[in-house]
Amino acid sequence: MNRLYRSGVLGALAWCAALALTPTPAHADSDDTALTNLISLVSQRLALAEPVARWKWANHQDITDTPREAALLADVAKRAAAAQVDPAFARAFFQDQIDASKEVQNALFATWRSTRPPEGAPPDLATSTRPQLDQLTQSMIAGLARVQTLRAAADCPSRVAQGIANWKTLTRYDSARSGALTHALGHVCETGGVGATG
Repeated sequence: MNRLYRSGVLGALAWCAALALTPTPAHADSDDTALTNLISLVSQRLALAEPVARWKWANHQDITDTPREAALLADVAKRAAAAQVDPAFARAFFQDQIDASKEVQNALFATWRSTRPPEGAPPDLATSTRPQLDQLTQSMIAGLARVQTLRAAADCPSRVAQGIANWKTLTRYDSARSGALTHALGHVCETGGVGATG
């Protein structure tokens, strides 16, 4: 895994631990803390795109798995309803996660085709990577519940953009993954998209 990307993920985990211990007296601060936590979870999920891609490469599998994606979205809608999260919001958000992950995987495949394939055996998808993805799915649904009050705010797109910018600075996020991170957060706001920061 790219060294900067790995350091970004480790930074993400450290930041989340810090957030858990930080009081949030103001409602706006609470919204922004919830947003930062969600960005952290999205970042962690994107980090798993590499081991997924390595497994698919080694096993000659297509990046797109339509039946599995459909099953995930159906499951997400059920979990969201149980967590009092709008199922349509959850489906749109997780469709973005799927698409962003595939964006990273396609970029990796292109690199491996043009340079050299990854070395070593990939992590097992069923026993290693998918359980991590499932755990993140549950955490993300809880995270969506916490950002629901922010979604309709007029400044939501700019706050998401600022949150992403802060996250990249804080974690020295791998610039090669920046577009995928923004894509993955494209439906956090009711209006859709990520706004300008300035």
